[in-house]
Amino acid sequence: MARREEMSTSFGREAARYESGRPDYPADAVAWLLEPIVVAGRRPRVADVGAGTGKLTRVLRELEAEVVAVDPDADMLAELRRRVPGTPAFVGTAERMPLPDASVDAVVAGQAWHWVDPVAGAAEAGRVLRERGVLGLVWNVRDERVAWVRRLTGIMHGSSAEQLISEGGPQPHPPFERFDTRVWEWHRPLTREAFLDMAASRSYVITAGETARRSILDEVGALFDELAENGIVELPYRTEAFRAAVGH
Repeated sequence: MARREEMSTSFGREAARYESGRPDYPADAVAWLLEPIVVAGRRPRVADVGAGTGKLTRVLRELEAEVVAVDPDADMLAELRRRVPGTPAFVGTAERMPLPDASVDAVVAGQAWHWVDPVAGAAEAGRVLRERGVLGLVWNVRDERVAWVRRLTGIMHGSSAEQLISEGGPQPHPPFERFDTRVWEWHRPLTREAFLDMAASRSYVITAGETARRSILDEVGALFDELAENGIVELPYRTEAFRAAVGH
């Protein structure tokens, strides 16, 4: 348990590399998460939980949502405030949000729900959501149907997120009864530096000993050099999105 807790709050140590190495979220996927409340004619007020450096926050704001960011790591929030100025940002967790009852239209979590106690997190989302509010969960996961991507995962080690998705994704808990799901497939072009940042920002790598960490990054760099064309590797991703409304 201590190892898991250490990993879940490790990202602030590599906030800049997280920002560089991790992919953005497709706007279509984020719009789909918010679709039920937008259809209802409201400009959504959204809690981005586990907001990190603001990857999801930025897309939400581009979609004209009013966003409040929540993350357990103050260092990650410092990066978010720098990159998404003007966004209210508070230290907190999905299980304990610093928000009033019935104060937001949506609670969203990008690349974060696998660190959450899903029963407590769902109950807390139900507390802060307004009537007909939405819980939206989204992950960018590498497409491991591609052989070299499986090699990359073998070098970096699998993550809790990848395990959750491979097992069918999150399960609903009260007050949510079921998730609707959608998948988007796309490619992200990466330079060598960004490819290494992607690996270095993973919790397993951050919390590894220095020798193990260096070995992993050396192997990741060698794989990049093997695959690169014109200094770029196109990394295939699947964006997996899950949406549930209160009582549905």
